[in-house]
Amino acid sequence: MTRSVHTRIDGHILEITLDNPKANAIGAATSREMNDAFEMFHEDANLRVAILTGAGDRFFCTGWDLNEGAEAEPDRDYGRWGFGGLSRNFDLEKPVIMAINGYCVAGGFELALAGDILVASRNAVFFLSEVNVGLTTGVPSVPRLLSRLPRSVALEMLFTGRRMDAQEAFDLRLVSRLTPDGKVMDVARDIARDIAAAAPLSVRAEKQMVNMAGDLPPQEAARLDSQGRFTMVSRVLESEDAKEGARAFVAKCPPVWKGR
Repeated sequence: MTRSVHTRIDGHILEITLDNPKANAIGAATSREMNDAFEMFHEDANLRVAILTGAGDRFFCTGWDLNEGAEAEPDRDYGRWGFGGLSRNFDLEKPVIMAINGYCVAGGFELALAGDILVASRNAVFFLSEVNVGLTTGVPSVPRLLSRLPRSVALEMLFTGRRMDAQEAFDLRLVSRLTPDGKVMDVARDIARDIAAAAPLSVRAEKQMVNMAGDLPPQEAARLDSQGRFTMVSRVLESEDAKEGARAFVAKCPPVWKGR
């Protein structure tokens, strides 16, 4: 059977490409393939950052495969971490960059919202079409959307399925970079290389703090810190890399990170 998910490793960077013609929709089998890819990313200490994109130049991902949904008994096993390997992957401590190269629709948009850094080509279009096909947005995606967009805009998208083009997404800071068509992976790779060059334990600690405290009041985050809940922070401060960073700074030379 032809695989719908391709992976490529470049140093410390994992590239995951969704390749399911014609519109990069995700059925249960494809979702499980994506779970496998993110499982590898989670487990491999050599991998520091991932990029997810769609094959071709028209579709990032159009969400759940409605052809599968029309079956009498659709396969609902989307894998350990839910739809697309990310929708319920709440504890991943490595960054994921979304390279959005076209239509980013419904579950595809929800998948993008589960990422950390969103980069979009100018032909990208974002919308949540669930209310127009008798479905609902996945529950974890609602707070993600509300945290990334002004509330009124987010609610209009949820309730009407209205579309947002790439320029508006950039203006509202949904995406951090806007690229010419065909260049989104170049920009995503540049960002990934910068992340991969940073101290890996430090990046993981930052991601853990985002996961656990990103939506908390500062005093609540400080309370968790005083309880030792941010385990990666303590690990960083006691690491060989912390000593290496100081040594390299004093010596005015590039650090050599060991991830320990």
